[in-house]
Amino acid sequence: MRDRHRTGDELRRQVLGDTHVDRADAEMTDVDRDFQTLITESAWGTVWASDGISLRERSMLTLALLAATGNFEEIPMHIRATANTGASQRDVIEAFQHVAIYAGIPRANHALKLAKQTFDEMAASRE
Repeated sequence: MRDRHRTGDELRRQVLGDTHVDRADAEMTDVDRDFQTLITESAWGTVWASDGISLRERSMLTLALLAATGNFEEIPMHIRATANTGASQRDVIEAFQHVAIYAGIPRANHALKLAKQTFDEMAASRE
């Protein structure tokens, strides 16, 4: 399991960035330590680490699933991660178009609002 944890940590850092992972690690307590291990090994060390599809495709799927299930809190984080996964703004828009058709216009609309805000913040930080 240590290899899966190491792989998960490396991939999580690659996608979300060291700052995000370092902050999550610093805020970890006994209450969420097992949970953090679970997501590092399962989500990052297994699912995201699979070579079945690209990081770009995983990024698009993750954003679509977050929007479709109404888990909007993590959308900005995963929009910022597109800078590391290769998913373009157009890719994100296409993913949310699918959400509108298959999961509902209000969810896609809110996801697009968050995406616009986050892409604007990302652009402003590069200036």
